[in-house]
Amino acid sequence: MVNKVIQKAILVVGSQKKLANAVGVSQPNVWCWLHNKKRVSPENVSAIVDATDGKVKAYEIRPDLPKLFPHPERAA
Repeated sequence: MVNKVIQKAILVVGSQKKLANAVGVSQPNVWCWLHNKKRVSPENVSAIVDATDGKVKAYEIRPDLPKLFPHPERAA
């Protein structure tokens, strides 16, 4: 099953390689995120948000970490 959030990030940036370069990881690492073999580390979340000009949100990348990346509608 493909990670839709990472897929969106790849589409916005242009390719797995471009996303990898923007985040500072290897392309195989991005492939692992895409195919749910690895989770995006919290350290890399903001780099993905930046690489996509905010089109992908931090809480979408790691919804399992609401204290670190709160959903704006649930943060209040």
